[in-house]
Amino acid sequence: MNQSSRTGTLVMVVYLIFLMLPIYWLVNMSLKTNFEINSGVTLWPNDITFEHYIKIFTDSSWYSGYINSLTYVVLNTIISISLALPAAYAFSRYSFIGEKHLFFWLLSNRMAPPAVFALPFFNLYSAIGLFDTPWAVALAHCLFNVPLAVWILEGFMSGVPREIDETAAIDGYSFPRFFVKIFMPLIASGIGVAAFFCFMFSWVELLLARTLTATNAKPIAVTMTRTVSAAGMDWGLLAAAGVLTIIPGALVIWFVRNYIAKGFALGRV
Repeated sequence: MNQSSRTGTLVMVVYLIFLMLPIYWLVNMSLKTNFEINSGVTLWPNDITFEHYIKIFTDSSWYSGYINSLTYVVLNTIISISLALPAAYAFSRYSFIGEKHLFFWLLSNRMAPPAVFALPFFNLYSAIGLFDTPWAVALAHCLFNVPLAVWILEGFMSGVPREIDETAAIDGYSFPRFFVKIFMPLIASGIGVAAFFCFMFSWVELLLARTLTATNAKPIAVTMTRTVSAAGMDWGLLAAAGVLTIIPGALVIWFVRNYIAKGFALGRV
């Protein structure tokens, strides 16, 4: 190994340590008692405790937050991809008046901050009875995730030759059958990438999730902001909740890692 390779390896190791240090510290805190956390800085727990994790899995106000979050995130991802697929196909295959303006308008919704839509959504959902339900957050996040999914999928679909559509029509395929059995497998990488970004945005978004829920559909991110009591901040419980919050995103990244790599190489990512 020459000097440049050693230097590159050293830089990479230092960079990975820098990235992993916050996660390690979070796990470290989650295994300590609050007394030990407040007593000083230690690199590892003196007495490992799982009391914080036990509380999360036994206290309904905590584990229900995870269930609520996963519910509206999965709903949003399914709805966003289902709406984005036909829209992206139309943009990639047809030319019509105002298509560029419509495409830009979709993206402009993605660029807007969630705070702009918090009050209108709150008023609308309160009026129609959707407030404090997973559907409220899932549908609100569609405003941001559908344009993003359309933008990503349109790039993948434009890379598929139009001759495939024509050949399938000549072979007698109906459009739904062609789209599901032939076209979607060709853009599976794009669907995986779009689903990943929809999942991650919906999972980490806090403002709309907090505004549109109160008790029944309160997500874990909102629960984590309410750990202050008369005794002070429960740092260990907050750290344990943070560790468990990282896991779904890490699992999604693991399962779609190959699609993400192809997305960066082929699609609009």
